[in-house]
Amino acid sequence: MQVILGILYHTIGGISSGSFYMPFKKVKGWAWESFWIVGGLFSWLIVPPIAAYLTIPNFSNIISTASGDVKSFVFLMGLLWGIGGLTYGLGVRYLGMSLGNSITLGFCSAFGALVPAIYYTFNPTTGKTSLTDMLQHSGGQLVLLGVLVCIIGIAISGKAGMMKEAELDKESSQKNEFSLVKGLIIAVCSGILSSFFNFGIEAGKPMAAEAVKQGFNPLFQNNVTYVVLLWGGLTTNLIWCFYLNYKNKTFKDYTNSNTPIVSNILFSGLAGTMWFLQFFFYGMGESKLGNGASSWILHMATIILTANIWGLYLKEWSNVSEKVFRTFVLGIATILLSIVIVGYGNS
Repeated sequence: MQVILGILYHTIGGISSGSFYMPFKKVKGWAWESFWIVGGLFSWLIVPPIAAYLTIPNFSNIISTASGDVKSFVFLMGLLWGIGGLTYGLGVRYLGMSLGNSITLGFCSAFGALVPAIYYTFNPTTGKTSLTDMLQHSGGQLVLLGVLVCIIGIAISGKAGMMKEAELDKESSQKNEFSLVKGLIIAVCSGILSSFFNFGIEAGKPMAAEAVKQGFNPLFQNNVTYVVLLWGGLTTNLIWCFYLNYKNKTFKDYTNSNTPIVSNILFSGLAGTMWFLQFFFYGMGESKLGNGASSWILHMATIILTANIWGLYLKEWSNVSEKVFRTFVLGIATILLSIVIVGYGNS
């Protein structure tokens, strides 16, 4: 039952993450950096402490009394994760949407699932599940197999995307920017850095454990960690977006009366809130599954599935050949299989 609940919570979080960009499409007359940072203020600064207060009212005291080393390391992980998110766009630029997404999410899934376990292998005193533990037990082996299957599914989905681009976008000017070597380097770096969010959650376990020790519901224990972790992501994105505001002279967006300022803020805030909810439910799912690798891979897989469902709704695959669509369906089915394997392995 706990595993079923964990998968359910991760599914809700993945749906929220896979859908969060839709409200941004309602923003009118603002540059990307303007609506992105407004949404980010909700995602990283406003909503996390509200969620923490509603579930763990004493969260500020837990953070203030936590070890400085723990807080610094969690913040650093958030900072690195923020850089990964920013370089993600460059990977897509040089590789295209399908291949760029697939490689970045593939590395993010794999490293996010495995880096904490590898770290705990060299720090056995933590008592956390290490890669050695996973390799020595059938459940852990199935989780690792699920990680591999998920990456294969992402690769197949990427192949379908490349086939689609070849059919529908042969003359696109975007092809002139295609750079396999440059794109691979950026996408790999982005995927690895983005995976550090999961490492940040693991590094913040002392704060989460203190919340449980004080009698708060274990279901919401990670909400304390998110406050510090997302400060790191806010720092990276705030610096970059304000730089773009300055470079592109778009600071005026925030006061431009010729645009629907109130509705732009509301839609950006909705997008940012939906983005944060992915991790709110991720924390709930992780508390039920108790395995960082399985939680992370389930989270990533459901995001990919949701994004592809939106793609179907928006008819992004309506004009492709039957062969391309079959490849697309095979990729999604493989990702679904990985979810079943990881869930069973964890149980």
